Amino acid sequence: MPTALITGITGQDGSYLAELLLSKGYRVIGMVRRSSTVNFERIEHLLDDVTVLQGDLQDQGSLLSLIEEHKPTEVYNLAAQSFVPTSWNQPALTGDVTALGVTRMLEAIRFVNPKIRFYQASSSEMFGKVLEVPQKESTPFYPRSPYGVAKVYGHWITVNYRESFDIYATSGILFNHESPRRGLEFVTRKISDAVAKIKLGKARELRLGNLDSQRDWGFAGDYVQAMWLMLQQEKPDNYVIGMGETHSVQEFCEIAFSHVDLDYKEYVVVDERFYRPAEVDLLISDPTKARTQLNWEPAVTFKELVTMMVDSDVARHKKMG
Repeated sequence: MPTALITGITGQDGSYLAELLLSKGYRVIGMVRRSSTVNFERIEHLLDDVTVLQGDLQDQGSLLSLIEEHKPTEVYNLAAQSFVPTSWNQPALTGDVTALGVTRMLEAIRFVNPKIRFYQASSSEMFGKVLEVPQKESTPFYPRSPYGVAKVYGHWITVNYRESFDIYATSGILFNHESPRRGLEFVTRKISDAVAKIKLGKARELRLGNLDSQRDWGFAGDYVQAMWLMLQQEKPDNYVIGMGETHSVQEFCEIAFSHVDLDYKEYVVVDERFYRPAEVDLLISDPTKARTQLNWEPAVTFKELVTMMVDSDVARHKKMG
């Protein structure tokens, strides 16, 4: 039975990845930070099947102990300070966790067992002010937030350990991926949650920033399949994962509101407080390499993703009463 260690298991991607690995017969170890309020909501249904242990990307010793004791064959590093707006308010923390945390995990692998296969969750935010359209593995990075900058470091230190120490270290450059498990602070979930509340009479408006901002959005459940496929290849590499199509925040609103027979124009208010200091205007992936080398194909379309999220939030608010 292979053993996988997932950092960030309580997050959106961690929960979907844990489900996938359990279905494939893995023993799954989840690493969580010690905090006064640990949120297991996304993995509550898995707690009988996974082992959840304390560890911290800011603490080298905890990573060494986890790897020595539980002997994973694969490590998926999904933990990060991953909310872009917060990275401007806490840039040093973002750098320590999202950038240096990757180095600490790679060091733990190098010292304990260099044969472990390592997956680093890189991000399309690394492309930032894009230098070519669409973006592929060879596209230069131009990050536009402290989060994006930290992810660039994490990406290159992964490549560096691969080339310097012959470690199986793979970097997945994932474009935006959403689901009903997305945090409420992210714009897609903010929209689906507000649509549900407005439809049920619990809210009257939705305040958003730049409606023209465009992203390449896909379903998180599809994207964790790609993570697993990357670590099953003969050699480690970098892969861009995305849908290869772009949609605006306005389009997301249109589909979400119309799904419950509402017109977004009657409820959405543009509020400049939600504009970013440096905006990323157009992110669109070229996932050709992943589709040809990994045989990866996403199953959920953009429209299906939006309606899935709205339906989930409507059901949740109805249950809450």
